[in-house]
Amino acid sequence: MKQPRIGIIGGSGGIGRWFVDFFQKEGYEVHISGRHTGPSYPELVQKCAVVIVSVPITVTSQVIKQVGPLMPETSLLMDLTSFKDKPIKAMLKFSRSEVIGLHPLFGPKIKSIAGHGLVICPARGKTWRPWIKNIFIKTKANVIETTPREHDQWMALVQGLNHLNTITMGLVLNRSGLKLKELETYSTPMFKTKLDIIKQLFGRESRLYSEIITENPHINQILKDYDKILAELTEIIRRKDSQKLQNVLDSTPLFS
Repeated sequence: MKQPRIGIIGGSGGIGRWFVDFFQKEGYEVHISGRHTGPSYPELVQKCAVVIVSVPITVTSQVIKQVGPLMPETSLLMDLTSFKDKPIKAMLKFSRSEVIGLHPLFGPKIKSIAGHGLVICPARGKTWRPWIKNIFIKTKANVIETTPREHDQWMALVQGLNHLNTITMGLVLNRSGLKLKELETYSTPMFKTKLDIIKQLFGRESRLYSEIITENPHINQILKDYDKILAELTEIIRRKDSQKLQNVLDSTPLFS
């Protein structure tokens, strides 16, 4: 396959910027289309055979609706969203191009993709699939190929439940009235690690994490289980029944 030009919508920051650098290091010509910079969508599509959408979750489908109809059948449209079912359906609906959903299981702070997970959800066409897989395999990424639905179900646990726990802990700590310096003084190594994660969620990335939790189509079942289990544990702790709590821990076959 001839070396294609790659266009990234939203490639000026975050994970989009990371993939701009990644593809450039692999020898590809990359064009960025931002809100106020770079080529328009028609110009981007004219220049690039591959277009990747890397914008906030809640506007991803809107962007796909605009760029999708411009894509010819021989081109490839992809996204980097944390969910795959909704954006892939939008790409299939609004384009004639080949469609592949991507989800990097890492953030923009990593230096190399080697050893990190990257989900691929092929949705339409077979021409571009070997090309994109080979790029990631060659760079030693842990490539996981799955369906959009299965991906989103896993993300309800891996991201939704995980971030829900972090937000809950942060809000409880804030309500305690203690100062951060006091907490750090008494922190164990594990607690310090959790504090660092809390700071990240309540800081610059708050929009991303908020959307990851609220927009996941499978989060409602997680919330039901979370509420039920928390209520059960609350009752055990209020009764000061340490033996019962120990029994719960000992009888739960995690990862068996």
